Amino acid sequence: MVWSWGMILIILIILIMAKGDRLYFQASKEIKKNKPNKRKVFLLLERAASYQNPKASYALATWFLHGELVKKDFNKAFELLKIAASENMPAAFYDLAVYFETGKGTKKDTKNAFENYLKASLLGDKQSIYEVGRCYCYRIGVGKNLQLSKIWLDAAKFWKVS
Repeated sequence: MVWSWGMILIILIILIMAKGDRLYFQASKEIKKNKPNKRKVFLLLERAASYQNPKASYALATWFLHGELVKKDFNKAFELLKIAASENMPAAFYDLAVYFETGKGTKKDTKNAFENYLKASLLGDKQSIYEVGRCYCYRIGVGKNLQLSKIWLDAAKFWKVS
């Protein structure tokens, strides 16, 4: 079999991603223990994120957002959320939307907030369904449209979110 550079590159990418998944799994396993070593978890998450693992990037973002073991750093959290969102993580889109709506960690941008709520909802984040309806109702990043607002808010009610 003749190996092309493209095939070799794909295999290397898969191996790198697998390494990030293994590290994330180890961190996840450690944090579930009765007395987890949070420092170890943090270091595992950092290493997994360095291999472009979106789940690890999201987890680290929440640590920086809430000041878990690290000093609160909204800017760092925002950057990590963007990495996780680039891999279509619904929760990352939701959190980015909140950042854009409130101006926490970035410049306030309601249009970007709306777009991120919409992406999150389309990827299955149920709370974002309500937020899209709220945006349509109150002109948050999008023109007021009470008909669309009602559709989204009815869907949110169906999923029991508000």
